[in-house]
Amino acid sequence: MDSNDSLIDYITTVRDYLFSGNDRVPKKRLPTKEVNINHFNNTDKTELNITWLGHSSLMININGYKILTDPVFEKSISLLGPTRYNGKTPLDTNLLNNIDVVIISHNHYDHLNKFSIQLLNKKTKKFIVPLYIGNQISNWGVPQEKIVELDWWEQYRFDKKLLIVATPAQHFSGRGLFDRNKTKWISCVIRTDLHRLFFSGDSGYFDGFKKIGERYGPFDITLIECGTYNSLWSKFHMFPEQSVQAHIDLRGKLLQPIHCGTFNMALHPWYEPFTRLTSFAKDRKVKVSTPIVGETVIYDKKNNFYNWWESYM
Repeated sequence: MDSNDSLIDYITTVRDYLFSGNDRVPKKRLPTKEVNINHFNNTDKTELNITWLGHSSLMININGYKILTDPVFEKSISLLGPTRYNGKTPLDTNLLNNIDVVIISHNHYDHLNKFSIQLLNKKTKKFIVPLYIGNQISNWGVPQEKIVELDWWEQYRFDKKLLIVATPAQHFSGRGLFDRNKTKWISCVIRTDLHRLFFSGDSGYFDGFKKIGERYGPFDITLIECGTYNSLWSKFHMFPEQSVQAHIDLRGKLLQPIHCGTFNMALHPWYEPFTRLTSFAKDRKVKVSTPIVGETVIYDKKNNFYNWWESYM
C-alpha cells in the first residue's frame, strides 16, 4: 500500500468516525458494578480472579499476586480523544495498594495513561513495559529500578512463583504524528505454579497465537481483544470470530473478551463485539466470560453471567 492509499484510508476512517451513526454509542447508560476490592486483595494462594475495569484495564489476583493490565482510570483518554460511555471507572483508586506488577502492552492513549501511571507509581513494585517505553514512564516519575523493559519472548521472573513473558502481537505504536513504531508492543503470558493467563494487548489475528499456545499453553483464561475492528484495520485488530480462533490457537479454557464496551472509538455498533463473539464461540463450543464493568470473574467457580448487552441494544 503506497502513501496515497494510506492517506485516503485515514481520511475515510476519520470521515466515518465523525459522521456515521451506526449505534457506536449506547442509547442509555450501561450497567456497572462498584469494584469489590476484597477480590483483588485476596491472599488465598490457590485462587484466580479477574476484575474488568473496561476496555483492556484488568485487576488480576493470581494466587495472591496483584497485577494490573493497561490501567486507564480517566474518563477521557486524551485531550480530544474518545470518552467512556459511563463516565468514571467504578473503582475507588484510593483503595489500591501493594500492587505487585503493572503491565503495559503498548503506548497508545487507551492503554498507556499518564494520570493512571502516576497514581499507581508509589503503590506498585514493578512496571513491565515493551521495549523503549521505559523512558516514557520514567519521565512521568517512575523510578528506573521499578521499570522492566521486555522484547518479544523475553521473560521476567518476579520471584520463584510468578513468571511474566512478553510475547508477540501484530499491532503498532505511536502517540503522535512522528513517533509511529518507535516503541515496541507486546502480548503477555502470566504464569504461576497453579495458573496460566494470556493477555493479548492489541493485535490482529496471526500465527503467533498458535506459537504462544504451543510454548506456554494451555491457559486457564485468555483475555483477548475484541473491538475497534474494521476492514481497514484488519492487520491490527481482530474481528470477533478471529478472537475466538485466537483463543483456540492458544489452547485456552475460558475466553474473556476485552477492548470493547467502554470507549467511543469504533465504527461498529458498541454491542456487536459481544453478539458476534458469543455466537461464534457457541458454535465452536468455547466457554466465554462476559462480566459487566466492575464485575469479578472467579476462575473455576460458578459465575452468574448473562447476555447483559441485549437489554441495552
